[in-house]
Amino acid sequence: MDEKQLKYLVALQDIDNMILDSSEEQDIGFDTTGMENAKQIRDEVAFKIDPPMLRTYERLHKRYRRAVVPVKDEICLGCFVKLPTSLSTRGKENAVVFRCENCGRILYWLD
Repeated sequence: MDEKQLKYLVALQDIDNMILDSSEEQDIGFDTTGMENAKQIRDEVAFKIDPPMLRTYERLHKRYRRAVVPVKDEICLGCFVKLPTSLSTRGKENAVVFRCENCGRILYWLD
């Protein structure tokens, strides 16, 4: 998987969380006009992601609000577990999808 796919996954997660937040705000009386546009953009971004990776993301997003998380100093910022050194050195290229061995989230490395 290339770096573009990771960027699309992060963007999709942000859009999903925005839609989720707006539905919670609507329940307490806030005006959430324009959410149809966000749902349309979500569909466009989701279309650009490989189908197997999209299924993995959607399954993880049902469990975790943040299904795609960064790695900083060899630590998964989803569950705060230190990753194995072999995974950290290979993952910094962001050329292949890696998942945390502890929580299963999709990982990307910060510079």
